[in-house]
Amino acid sequence: MSFPENTPNHPLPEPLAGWPADTAGEAAPARRAWARGLFRRYERPPMRPGWRYALHLGLFLLTLATTVVAGVQLLRSGPDGIAFDVLGLPAAERWAQLSWGLLYAGPFLGVLAIHEFGHYFTARFNKVRTSLPYFLPMPFGLGTFGAVIRIKDRIFSRREFFDIGAAGPLAGLVVAILLLIYAFTHLPDQAEYLLVTTHSLARYRAPDFTLAQPLLYRWLEHTFADPHRLPPPNLLLRYPLLVAGELSLFFTALNLLPIGQLDGGHLMYGLLGARRAGRLSAVLFVAFIFYAGLGIFSLRSGWETWLYGGLPYALYLGLVFWHMLPKVWWGMVVAAGVWAAQLGVATAWPGTLGQPGWLVFGLLLGRLSGIYHPVAPDDRPLSRGRQLLGWLLVGLFILCFSSSPLSS
Repeated sequence: MSFPENTPNHPLPEPLAGWPADTAGEAAPARRAWARGLFRRYERPPMRPGWRYALHLGLFLLTLATTVVAGVQLLRSGPDGIAFDVLGLPAAERWAQLSWGLLYAGPFLGVLAIHEFGHYFTARFNKVRTSLPYFLPMPFGLGTFGAVIRIKDRIFSRREFFDIGAAGPLAGLVVAILLLIYAFTHLPDQAEYLLVTTHSLARYRAPDFTLAQPLLYRWLEHTFADPHRLPPPNLLLRYPLLVAGELSLFFTALNLLPIGQLDGGHLMYGLLGARRAGRLSAVLFVAFIFYAGLGIFSLRSGWETWLYGGLPYALYLGLVFWHMLPKVWWGMVVAAGVWAAQLGVATAWPGTLGQPGWLVFGLLLGRLSGIYHPVAPDDRPLSRGRQLLGWLLVGLFILCFSSSPLSS
């Protein structure tokens, strides 16, 4: 079947001029070579398996390296910096800090890998071609943007969307819970750990950040941890297994946001159908952007804030809401309404601040993945068992979500 994006704009030529009809067999190799050349102009040829596997492995190893370095920085004083100097430390101290970074990076990336392979194997079970996970390195912050897989086939049923979308968060969440249970039941003695084992970290300032603790984290802590061994809040980042477990909950909840083609969007499409899921996604996306930009501007802001930040923020709102509604000017009305509401709240309640870091994620949702879920040809409702599983995952999303994984 021809599609507009991969069909040449001009008709294919007639048989090659000068070749008699009875020599068509002789011309066949040349015609095939010509056709292959033309095809490459409109379709990217698939990567050879060896190169493809090398790409996946290389991205994973690079992400492992950046996440180890990020883990070292988190344990030292929080995510504000890059611990490049760790390689210049004396051998014993260098390997001690790298081992703590690896103790964070290994479990964290392990949960992300299990999450993505949950999608992968479920897709393959449903005979949907998909790529292996692509890990996304980031040399600062948490060390990674996460991991993604690329679906290579169209998904034809609402049930398949639901199964593939639910498998990743469910698999990752089970492993994250087991990781936290292990971390809470194997907490070291505070004096021995903070004063002896991590004594080399004393020359770094105490972290200004701590982990935000969602409801599921608090319940696991209350159930499995010895309260006398729990670290003080400002030193929680120096316990790499707890950091890896809590961030695994956060990434799971992030994927379960019921917007667009995130895993949560697949769940909502499966549970509610295209129309109701689309409306819910649009409302939540508007609320998401409203919260993210809350407090950046108010009517009390100085002229410098408006001069240097007003136009870029207006352009940002225009970009994220441009394609939200059928007509462009409708989207611009929504953008103006969101900014007006932010100004009203920030002016009435000074000091109110959302989470500006979410603005980048909102831009990715609004411009790349989209905020509406595609409709499958087979739009039959889910079975009762899948509906129960879907609402269970919605409840787990509420238990795992926090507006920011790190709070000051």
